[in-house]
Amino acid sequence: MARILVVDDEPSLVDTIRYNLKREGHDVSVAYDGLEALEVARRLRPDLIVLDVMLPKLDGFEVCRTLRSETTSPILMLTAKASEIDKVVGLEIGADDYLAKPFSFRELLARVRASLRRVQMLRAEPQTSTDEQLTAGDLTVDLARHEVTRAGRPIALKPKEFDLLAYLMRNRGRVLTRDVLLQNLWGYEYDGGTRTVDVHIRGLREKIEDDPGRPDLIQTVRGVGYRFKA
Repeated sequence: MARILVVDDEPSLVDTIRYNLKREGHDVSVAYDGLEALEVARRLRPDLIVLDVMLPKLDGFEVCRTLRSETTSPILMLTAKASEIDKVVGLEIGADDYLAKPFSFRELLARVRASLRRVQMLRAEPQTSTDEQLTAGDLTVDLARHEVTRAGRPIALKPKEFDLLAYLMRNRGRVLTRDVLLQNLWGYEYDGGTRTVDVHIRGLREKIEDDPGRPDLIQTVRGVGYRFKA
């Protein structure tokens, strides 16, 4: 059972989402505006947050940006807008996933399960590999502590950026297609296209590369995907 916070200003939709999540055995709390969402999230520390973009008092983008600085819990954003820019903005400010309205509740539940599985895997990892670190030159990824440093300087990564960097480093030298990255890191058949991979790669490069415009560590293999420098 997981603690899930659902934030939307449509009571009927909130009730339906809550009903379906409770049938899955989850403990569900709700909020109907952005300020209430922050208050409830800080008080309850949910394992997952389902967050609408269009909210009164404080929109979902601002809520997401604030929460991402305070928690590593996955954030699934709901949007009534199908434009790519809204999805990209959500991903860049820290959302882990997005789902465009109208959506099927089967798909919503599948994405919730996938997000919670990833959380469980990360929590379990230190018990089996407490000293595991990945290194590349002066770049170090500490899997047990969920920390990244370069030349001893800490680098703050979003949860999905951390997962992506660790996966690339574990497979250094191998060319990984966007579809492979989606399948292994997002955990389901992603219907939003491969743009989300590019967004997270760009975010990683801005934080770990000396020159993000001419990346040395995370290399693009044109027409195929990405490769971490061997």
